[in-house]
Amino acid sequence: MALPAAETDTAEAVPSPAAGIGGVVRGSLGSGVSVLARAGGSLALNKLLAVYGGPGGLTLLAHFQNLMALLTTLPNDGVHVGIVKYLAPRRPGSMAWRVWLGAGALLNAAVLVLGFAALAVLHVPLLAVFQPTAGWVAGLILGIALLTGHAYLSAVLLAVQRLRAYVWLTVALSVAGPGAVALALLAGQPVPRVLLAYLLGQGLMLLPTGLICWRSGLLTLTWRRPSGLALQALGRFLLMALSVLLCSKAVDFVVRDLLIGRFSLVETGLWQAVAKLSDNYTMVFSAVMGAVYYPRLAALAPQPATQRAFVRGVFGLLAVTLALGLGALWLLRDWLLPFLFDARFAAARTLLGPQLMGDWAKLLSWMLLYTLMMQARVGRYVLVQVVSAAVYAGLLVWLLPRYGLMGAPLAHAVRFGLLLLACVLYFRPLRRSV
Repeated sequence: MALPAAETDTAEAVPSPAAGIGGVVRGSLGSGVSVLARAGGSLALNKLLAVYGGPGGLTLLAHFQNLMALLTTLPNDGVHVGIVKYLAPRRPGSMAWRVWLGAGALLNAAVLVLGFAALAVLHVPLLAVFQPTAGWVAGLILGIALLTGHAYLSAVLLAVQRLRAYVWLTVALSVAGPGAVALALLAGQPVPRVLLAYLLGQGLMLLPTGLICWRSGLLTLTWRRPSGLALQALGRFLLMALSVLLCSKAVDFVVRDLLIGRFSLVETGLWQAVAKLSDNYTMVFSAVMGAVYYPRLAALAPQPATQRAFVRGVFGLLAVTLALGLGALWLLRDWLLPFLFDARFAAARTLLGPQLMGDWAKLLSWMLLYTLMMQARVGRYVLVQVVSAAVYAGLLVWLLPRYGLMGAPLAHAVRFGLLLLACVLYFRPLRRSV
């Protein structure tokens, strides 16, 4: 079945480069409530687990969140990114809208089934550290399914720019997770059950999200068989997400498992504190880029010269802003680590410098790689992920025996320094004047 060539597929007029950059700034400020809520919720969660479980508890939290990412990366970084692109220019409720909405839902269900099948096969390396019971695993599966449904409907809201609803749902999600953790801790539950409560608390946000989408007319009971063209188009985004899953999320999981085996839960927790701090501002960056920068970048696709000017302007703004912000974190490291986690984490201060340098290069690289994602350049995007992961693995093998735990952030810094250099060289046409 071919996609209907609906008259509703026309997009709005695209902004000028200056207006686009200003829009990114205004949009970033406008989404500040949700971004701050997500960051605050993450910090509260880290603090609760750090105080309750010490460095070992923080390591288990990161391992659990990494497990969640393994099961949700394909929907979140694949289907949902694609659905925003393809639903945005279409009228809610139209035939084309229903076709794309159904295709996204079908692909989400398929990748979840595959993920749960992989969980059954790889349950020992993935779950053994949590000492799970059958009930715990069932709760994990239920929580992942609910959370994926919430994320999909949130992407639908984002596609139609229902930003107010999106912001407040994000705020509620940010409160639900740490709130569920606090209740579980008060009930005296062990860390694995606390982590499961965190997932289920977030997953229950599917209920208000679904209600808002229904009342907004974004959902329909009329089923349209997804077209092969829609599945193929979204499949390109799935392939790119698969490369992220295998070369980023899975690599992170394996690296943490390696460090736990080599340095123990407590020592790994020191590295994890630095990595969790990185995760917090990376989450803020990703939220702003995904909600503000990426939609504008896609809207400028018909005007390559204008798009180049837009990317150049945002890159320059980010390079300076990130340098100032990350530099401030380094200056405050002796106060920041004990405040955010616990006094036991002050020893992680020596690991922070290379982590911050690597993060500066990483975030700038990601900003440029959004162009490949927007263009659905699957082969090149996958190649970047594979080569980057291979370089990281080689650096870890070389640096960990020589520098101990410090080898992990050093490998991170070198990996993304090289990636940024490669991105700047590859995207050099963006430096051309309009």
